[in-house]
Amino acid sequence: MKIGIIGGSGLEDSKILKDCNKFKVDTSYGSPSSLLTTGKIRGIETVVLSRHGIKHEISPTQVNYRANIHALKQYGCNYVISTTAVGSLREEIKRGDFVILDQFIDFTRRRHLTFHDNFDEGPVHVSMAQPFSESIRERLIQACDSLKFNYHKSGTVITIEGPRFSTLAESKMFRQWGAEVINMSIATEATLAREAGIEYASIAMSTDYDCWKTEESPVTWEQVGKIMKDNSDRVTQVLKKTIESFST
Repeated sequence: MKIGIIGGSGLEDSKILKDCNKFKVDTSYGSPSSLLTTGKIRGIETVVLSRHGIKHEISPTQVNYRANIHALKQYGCNYVISTTAVGSLREEIKRGDFVILDQFIDFTRRRHLTFHDNFDEGPVHVSMAQPFSESIRERLIQACDSLKFNYHKSGTVITIEGPRFSTLAESKMFRQWGAEVINMSIATEATLAREAGIEYASIAMSTDYDCWKTEESPVTWEQVGKIMKDNSDRVTQVLKKTIESFST
């Protein structure tokens, strides 16, 4: 068994692995966002990939999601856990809270959303009714419980194109649609992981209130980056405990 970790904003160069090795891979969809960093956690072979590159040099729309997922599939990952910064669209989801996502709304328009650009070998339509792995979600929930971190057992994320943040009108609309948090990557990754036959789930950290909460300043990149970096150790603890649970 091998487990992949896709590190998001603030976790581009996570120190989750000890005695690790780095190597370059290429796929039929191009190169992934970063080198693959491999090592073990409690005997479980683990590989880390940085979604936006080690220096966060790749914008959300330009991330080669197909290459990222395909590289982890080539390496033999059965499971993938991603981390992501999200804006909160609900009062009860505070800054620094974790959200174990269970649904998404895809509001992107400019991405490669499938490995199946043609149906030469027959139609392929994957079910996305439940887009995240319940098995991994439960392990993430148990990890947050045991570590006594503030978290929410479920949440609907709306994925927007980026790299710009929302207008006030958009932020209000997304709330009306039932979205609870907002980000720029997860819907694309989750869809491709499902097509690749990989169990995929994501732990999100709330960093801001987007711009719907008008009594507060609208979100800025500096705000997002600071909160993610300040809390990277907590995210790492959750990931380690979650992966360790696969060894029992």
